[in-house]
This record gives sequence, C-alpha cells and structure tokens, in this order.
Amino acid sequence: MGRTKKGRAISGWLIVDKPAGITSTAVVNKVKWALSAQKAGHAGTLDPAATGVLAIALGEATKTVPYITDALKCYRFMVTFGAATSTDDAEGEVIQRSDQRPTDAEIEAALAAFRGDIQQVPPQFSAVKVDGERAYDLAREGEVMDLAARPLWVDSLTLLARPDPDHALLEMVCGKGGYVRSIARDLGQTLGCLGHVQWLRREWSGPFHAKDAVTLDQIDAEAKTDALDARLLPLELGLADLPEFPATPEGAIRLRNGNPGMVIASADWGTEGWASLNGQAIAVGHYRSGELQPSRVFNR
Repeated sequence: MGRTKKGRAISGWLIVDKPAGITSTAVVNKVKWALSAQKAGHAGTLDPAATGVLAIALGEATKTVPYITDALKCYRFMVTFGAATSTDDAEGEVIQRSDQRPTDAEIEAALAAFRGDIQQVPPQFSAVKVDGERAYDLAREGEVMDLAARPLWVDSLTLLARPDPDHALLEMVCGKGGYVRSIARDLGQTLGCLGHVQWLRREWSGPFHAKDAVTLDQIDAEAKTDALDARLLPLELGLADLPEFPATPEGAIRLRNGNPGMVIASADWGTEGWASLNGQAIAVGHYRSGELQPSRVFNR
C-alpha cells in the first residue's frame, strides 16, 4: 500500500514578491506550509539577493512549470561600474577595480551587442553543473572553472536611468536561462570599466506580474486561512503561451484516462496545446488529426 501524502490536494499558482536574503527554495517551503499543500515548486530561481516575482506552483499546476520557465521574463537591475566581483554582484569580493567610467552614449552603443541571440557565460557562482557538482560549490572551494557559453535570447535591453557616473539602471526582457549578473559583468568588460550587479528585481515572469504578488508578511498573516486560498490563481495561467483546444465530452473522458481525445481546433499537425472542458484544463499534448495526443494529464 502506498504512503498517504500529507497536506491538501490544492492546485493553482501563488505569486510571491520575494525579498532579498532568502532562497527560492525557502519561499516554496513557506508557501507549502502556509497552504498545507501536498506539492509545490517554483518556476525560475531567483538568487538569494534578488527580489521580485517568484511564481509558486501548487499541486497539478506543477505540471505547467516548464511553460513558465520557458516564457519571457523582465528584470530591472542596477549596474555598478568600476569594480568586478567574485560573484558578479554586490555580495562578492572585489577582485579588480577601474577608474574609467562610460558615458551614456557609450553604454547605449554597447548594449546593442547584448540583444537578440547571444552567447552568455554563466557566473562562477551559479547553479550550472560541472562534472556533477554545482558551480557555486566548486567556486566556494576556490576553484576557477572554464564554463561553456550558453545561448540566450534577449528580447530587449534598455538603459532606463543614469543616477550618477558609477551606476546605470537597466531593464532586460529575456528568455530561459539568462544570468543578469553575466550581463553586468560582460557589459563592464566591453566598456573597459568593469561592472557588477548592485541589485536585481524580476518585474514579471510570463503571465505573472508584481501587481499579482503577495509578500512573505502577508503569507505569514494569512497562513492556513481562506484568505490565502483566495489568492491562488488558476492553473490554466501557466498555459497562457499555448493554444487552447476545447474537447468534446467524449474526448475529455478519453484524455482524462491518458488516451488521445477529440478536440475542436484549427491547428497545424503537431501543434502543442492544451485541451479544456468548460474552460478547465484537462491535458497538455500535441494536436494530430482532430485529436490531442496527451503528454501531461491534470488530475482534479
């Protein structure tokens, strides 16, 4: 006999405005406790020093996490010029300094190279795996790694403000796997003045925005109450970037059992989408000849 899962079988999204000084995993654990949820996970890690939108998936919504992880995300961050650090942010040790400072025009010109399809080398202190170990663990032991560059789509990168010669406020919209710290590091190197991230905030992630977010103080105050339950957003928001295919009643039955089911759609063969019945997600899969071939089924 299988072990009975502890907690409630609730599904949906809770959007948290993560403060600095706490890990993304710790936020997930707090949300799971506060909602007495059986299952929880997050869609896209934020560094402990970073703030902003952290989308927490509960229950069946965890099956939609990959679609939020792959979605565009928006970051605002302050770059400090004149110093490179071991972590590429203000948490690390200064390892090199420069007296040179760029003009606004020089920054604007340099940003062009960081837009579109780029190759980005992750920071030494990152979660990238090296021979089965996390890079940040090896970096803490003093090891310097030759990390391979990774592709990144940068939809936009904009200079928003220049508070003083030492700082620049930037906004970046990018795809999956972007390291803001690498942008600050590489921009400083390109400009010949060095640089690192002073602070970082995620403004939105896919369909989830800061205005939808709850603070940790609110979670503590509303823990294990109907008020916190009421803040849950629908599972279906995690599928916002996929087309919806309404299922026939018979198709819905088949899909719920993990079998191909008939849907009403006008789509190309092989298109990924989600089947619904009365607006509720039943399954995610690929459209083929009038049916959805399910890859994930929602059990609610």
